[in-house]
Amino acid sequence: MTTGTPEERLAAAGFTLPKTLAPLGAYVPALVNGHHVYTSGQLPMIDGALPMTGKVGAEVSAEEAKGLARQCALNALAAIASVAGDLSAVKRVVKVVGFVASDPGFTGQPGVVNGASELFGTAFGDAGIHVRSAVGVAVLPLDAPVEVEVVVELHTPMGV
Repeated sequence: MTTGTPEERLAAAGFTLPKTLAPLGAYVPALVNGHHVYTSGQLPMIDGALPMTGKVGAEVSAEEAKGLARQCALNALAAIASVAGDLSAVKRVVKVVGFVASDPGFTGQPGVVNGASELFGTAFGDAGIHVRSAVGVAVLPLDAPVEVEVVVELHTPMGV
């Protein structure tokens, strides 16, 4: 049994939810539709800036990219909390899609996206277990190495 709120579990693991990032274009960071919150793709921004740029397997190591995927997940959780009130409203993480800007020879995308998946497990315990895609791509916005989008289910429907 997982105890404490998701925010408390994250804090106990040394993580703090950042402020919700302002969109880089004509979209919103997260949107509630009934029982679900859908996030836009979240980059690994810290205080409004990318800590690293480039391709995973070239300028960015797989281990560094895994940490960046974790930051993407924190940013996604901040976006979710901004529309759901707090993370206790989340019943379960449903789907995670991770995009990894990859050097042509890099095939470790699943290991990179584990950074996000493991963070959801830390926050939500068994309710953080989800379906997932880990996709290698040629380039991401701002030359970010990783981008993550998330769908979560809420305990109570909103925005209907």
